[in-house]
Amino acid sequence: MLDLHLTAPIDRWDEAIPLGNGLMGTLLWGAKNQIKLSLDRGDMWDLRPIPTFEEPDWNWATLKRLVKEKNHAEIVRRFDEPYNGPYPTKIPAGRIEITLGRGVGLESFNLDLARAIGSSRWKGGAAQVFCSATASVGMVLLTGKGAAAAKVRVVPAAFGGNVTVAQKSSLQTGDLAVLGYPPPVVGRSGTVQWSLQRSVDSFAFAIVVATRNVVGGLLVAYTVTCTNDGPDPVAIGKARVADAVAAGFSKMLRPHVAWWKKFWSQSRVKLPDKAIQQHYEIVQYFYGSASRRGAPPMPLQGVWTADEGKLPPWKGDYHHDLNTQLTYWAYLQSGHWEEGLCFLDFLWDLLPRGRKFAKEFYGTPGAILPGVAALDGQPLGGWAQYTVVPINSAWLAHAFYLHWRYTMDQEFLRSRAYPWCAEVGTALAAMLEPDANEKLKLPLSASPEVHDNTLKAWMTPNTTYDLSLLRWLFGALVEMAREIEDDAAATHWSNLLAQLDDFAVAEDWGGPALRLAVDESLTESHRHFSQLMPIHPLGTLHIEGSDHDRAVIKGSLTQIDRLGSGYWCGYSFSWMSCIAARAEQAEKSRTMLETYLKACTSRNGFHLNGDYKNLGVSAFKYRPFTLEGNFAAAQAVHEMLLQSWGGTVRVFPCVSESWRDVSFDNLCAEGAMRVSAVRRDGKTSSVRVTAHADTTLRLRDPFVGNKVKWSQRGVARQGSDWIISLRAGQTVEAIRM
Repeated sequence: MLDLHLTAPIDRWDEAIPLGNGLMGTLLWGAKNQIKLSLDRGDMWDLRPIPTFEEPDWNWATLKRLVKEKNHAEIVRRFDEPYNGPYPTKIPAGRIEITLGRGVGLESFNLDLARAIGSSRWKGGAAQVFCSATASVGMVLLTGKGAAAAKVRVVPAAFGGNVTVAQKSSLQTGDLAVLGYPPPVVGRSGTVQWSLQRSVDSFAFAIVVATRNVVGGLLVAYTVTCTNDGPDPVAIGKARVADAVAAGFSKMLRPHVAWWKKFWSQSRVKLPDKAIQQHYEIVQYFYGSASRRGAPPMPLQGVWTADEGKLPPWKGDYHHDLNTQLTYWAYLQSGHWEEGLCFLDFLWDLLPRGRKFAKEFYGTPGAILPGVAALDGQPLGGWAQYTVVPINSAWLAHAFYLHWRYTMDQEFLRSRAYPWCAEVGTALAAMLEPDANEKLKLPLSASPEVHDNTLKAWMTPNTTYDLSLLRWLFGALVEMAREIEDDAAATHWSNLLAQLDDFAVAEDWGGPALRLAVDESLTESHRHFSQLMPIHPLGTLHIEGSDHDRAVIKGSLTQIDRLGSGYWCGYSFSWMSCIAARAEQAEKSRTMLETYLKACTSRNGFHLNGDYKNLGVSAFKYRPFTLEGNFAAAQAVHEMLLQSWGGTVRVFPCVSESWRDVSFDNLCAEGAMRVSAVRRDGKTSSVRVTAHADTTLRLRDPFVGNKVKWSQRGVARQGSDWIISLRAGQTVEAIRM
């Protein structure tokens, strides 16, 4: 693996070495003779509700009325301004500072990806750090020069204590102190120290640290506890760190390394581009570090909340108009099922709240989740065009559908995927209204973030974004209903699908291109490719369709090219790499990924949203850290190497000519298959497929007509495809002669 090596100093938390175990996160950074460990926990939130949202007429009917009246000021007051308040929000824990002895100067920081161990080195000494994959603690081992004399200090997050009225007036927007928490309670007993921070509604959390002198250095164990663990976070933390320091570094490390060895054994890719290879591996590492069943799924920053005395960017929330969806794209093909099920478990557990929100806000049966939400699913507000429009839940439903398609788990289909998708479909169907041509339309329609927060953002229904998700959802529900042999439900969803329009297309760029809505085309650079949803990720418009479909795809991407990337974010480049791969535009896919890496990632791999290096690729020059761009980049690699939509497996469908030698092992395909393949000197040399359920393999010929030796009999040729029926556990291999 291509480990991460960074020179010291690291002066910012968003360039730190990231460590985590799904629930607890650690950022390792520092300068001179001081090491900093910024700490976080995925379930630490301030969940105070927003009073405006408790008003009896805060609902869909009111929003429809205000849009009709063009009362933008009232829309902003009711739906957008509440987001500017300090809560609900993700909250950081604080940090640990380790000051080494005199004469020490940090020289480097490193991340051993295979073992998930961070380290810092200096002349004559080193610190090793890991966030245990199997226990709720982190461990630090300091050895060599300056280690024995190291001083360890807990630094609570800057919540400000009892802030006076005069002090409040001087606070800046986003300062942690606006939350109004009391001062932390700090304590020490022998070699154990802690800080306890109380917030609101009896919620409290603690950082607890224990130290022990060892031969040649110092051992440190730390944890972050909260009242979700029990009523006394400090006592719980003391017990954890006492056990850890008693066990010692090596004993605690062994099960941690074993866990990561199993994690990395799921799949592997090997690329000729070292920068893309390293980023791909780092992103897979993020899944293992920040997403784990039994813990909350990754919000915007995962388990690495900002350490700068402020609320995290966008309050570290769950944005469902793009961010959570992109974040959980890449686990499927890499086979990290447990890490992905973390997200689906979360959505399933929120189904009762979704039903409540559908009934109280929209006045419908079924379930809808707010487009921007807190850990408990309550709305946070923001631009109404994407925070309370209902269609985003259909995009969340896509995650359930894909998990079923990749695993072919019939129990998951019956008990989770179909029920969750059907609840969303029921709610959306209840909102649809027939127009003069008996075509079903949503009463309000938008395209995420197009025209920003203005009245113009309310477009003529249905926008391509809304329509693409409605068409996909009802089509997927037909497929799933037939699979579970519910013919009546399949007929119901099929009838709804038949009442939807086709996509609006205009000859705007010398060829047909998808419009934003029936009467509006994209005319300027924009970060969210909402009108391209049918191409990717939904795949309902693809290059294996009609000549017209191919022309629309080509024209739509030509339009994007001509409008340029002036108002793209980092995730735009990695998402466009995925879209280009679906369109078989290999060089565009590769260059988009390269641009994303060069312009929009920190030196530790974090996606920083804007062109913060000022390389000229975007007008956005800021650097707020969010994770979705990272995972879209990993998925772009998958789209280049293996595609399996529509029941056909495609090996190396969109690999750049410059990538002459490429291989992958055990990537997953739809239909519950694991696929391995090797490309040498620009040609596919072998493909191996193992079925994990009874299935039929339809393999688009990757050998371009060359003679092939198959390991099994019964392989038949049908047009451009090789076809064979496989039983669960059966493997078939093809080698180019």
